[in-house]
Amino acid sequence: MDQTNLPIHVGFIMDGNRRWAKERGVSIPQGHTAGADNMEKIVELCYEKGIRHITFYAFSTENWNRPAVEVAALMKIFTRYLDKMYRRWESGEKEVYHHTQVRFLGDLSQFSDSFRKGVARIERLSDEKEVRMHMNVALNYGGRADIVQAVNRAIAEGKTQLTEQDIADRLYTAGQPDPDLVVRTGGEMRISNFLLWQTSYSEYYSDPCYWPDFDESRLDLALAEYEKRTRKFGGNAAAPEKGDQSC
Repeated sequence: MDQTNLPIHVGFIMDGNRRWAKERGVSIPQGHTAGADNMEKIVELCYEKGIRHITFYAFSTENWNRPAVEVAALMKIFTRYLDKMYRRWESGEKEVYHHTQVRFLGDLSQFSDSFRKGVARIERLSDEKEVRMHMNVALNYGGRADIVQAVNRAIAEGKTQLTEQDIADRLYTAGQPDPDLVVRTGGEMRISNFLLWQTSYSEYYSDPCYWPDFDESRLDLALAEYEKRTRKFGGNAAAPEKGDQSC
């Protein structure tokens, strides 16, 4: 793999936990638990490969519409994972935990006080690290809601005419580069309201495997595919060689 052509920022739409569980005859919460465990592995792999920013789409604004039992199970899984994260970052048992800054993206007002305090605690702890990788966890996040809150913040600050930079500076990801690559597992081809503003020119990669099965070999395939692509950002591609009739 060409280390000079790695994406700086990779977003992950972690799809397929429920289908993974159904195919194995286990409960849906067990599928989500397997997905949370795999998320931890992918964090370590991305750090080892030199990726500087990662964003995980953990819970969307639309996910509240799922069955109440499933949502309640997800809240318990998030709380356990948050506690586990804090222990990892506090102990620094692996290099990745010494050098990764954590941010939670989204409207956390619908979560409990204790959960929000846990979020603030892990963010503060990670701020003390020598940062080599930035990790974002999108919870109660929606791309449209992100743009709306950014515009409302600007209005509250007295702005009457906005530029693109005004909005970018007020998004949840302000100060971070936009994703170069978005990986979606589960074989789906939808954006699903993920970082709509930020992914305007991101490369997309769909993997048929379910998120709990997404491992290093699958990550390498996504990164290898990214290496092959020529990013144009709306401009013209390089002129083809004479005789090249490819589309």
